[in-house]
Amino acid sequence: MIFAQNGSLFIWIGGIFVFLVVLFIFAVFARYFGLWIQCKFTGAKVSLPDLVMMSLRKVNPTIIVRSLIMAVQAGLLRDYPLTRRQLEAHYLAGGNVPNVVRSLIAAHRAQIDLNWDTAAAIDLAGRDVLDAVRTSVYPKVIDCPDPKKKAGTLDAVAGDGIQLKARARVTVRTNLKQLIGGATEETVIARVGQGIVQAIGSTASYATVLENPDQISRTVLGQGLEANTAYEIVSIDIADIDVGENIGARLQADQAEADMQVAQAKAEQLRAEAAAQEQEMIAKTQENRATVVLAEAEVPAAIAEAFRSRRLGLLDYYELKNVQADTRMRSSIAGETVDSTAERG
Repeated sequence: MIFAQNGSLFIWIGGIFVFLVVLFIFAVFARYFGLWIQCKFTGAKVSLPDLVMMSLRKVNPTIIVRSLIMAVQAGLLRDYPLTRRQLEAHYLAGGNVPNVVRSLIAAHRAQIDLNWDTAAAIDLAGRDVLDAVRTSVYPKVIDCPDPKKKAGTLDAVAGDGIQLKARARVTVRTNLKQLIGGATEETVIARVGQGIVQAIGSTASYATVLENPDQISRTVLGQGLEANTAYEIVSIDIADIDVGENIGARLQADQAEADMQVAQAKAEQLRAEAAAQEQEMIAKTQENRATVVLAEAEVPAAIAEAFRSRRLGLLDYYELKNVQADTRMRSSIAGETVDSTAERG
């Protein structure tokens, strides 16, 4: 009796176990059967256990399977050694697997040399690898200067002093080999702008630039501006060029104004020196006059001393007075002023 009960218990446990296994298999088929059928009919060669293991590794089976089917249907696997493991590794690294596969297909159709490692590295570096391939196939045009960041023109001055205002359009395509670590569009725009300004500045006359703007383009294009950038410059075209101010004439006028101010300053300095010298001479004249006045003040004392010592008589004194009066009269007739200090003796 006990054995019969134990046997029926084992049967129930076995039945439950079988039921759970069947339920698990049914759940697996319900979830992965559609993807597995797609792999079978497209030749993707992904088994049902592989799909289950992808889920256990936290990999989205739908993304991997559809990307692999896309590569198979495009004939990519005939020329590229692409495996499911590579797709899973790139997915786990945070990459955009479908975008990388599409870029490889586009490069394969355009006969561009691009392998999985390079495409995956570009994608993980944060660049849109599909857009890079498209730009490599269909070059894009960049305005110089960039109207989104700087509204205006490239201003340069020719050898004759005439200002020229230019706008250029640069046609570039992606250089996939230098995309990782290569400079972006901003560097290309800056280098092209610098080259155009330099080329115009080295031209003798603005008329030469207006007659042959393509010469500026060829000069700039031959400078190798795409070095260490993610792009290859196809062409540089001068879209518009206008004549600006006469910078040379304005600089000459400013220089003449500065020279005039310097000359005025020097003239003012000379005038100040002359005025100072004049004041110095006036002071010396006053000093000499003071000396004369002091000397004339001693004349009366000398006359008195001459009277006391009897060296000067009364007639001699009156004769001196007559001479002084005659001198004063002649001076008044001539319009001269006579200092009366010497006559008070």
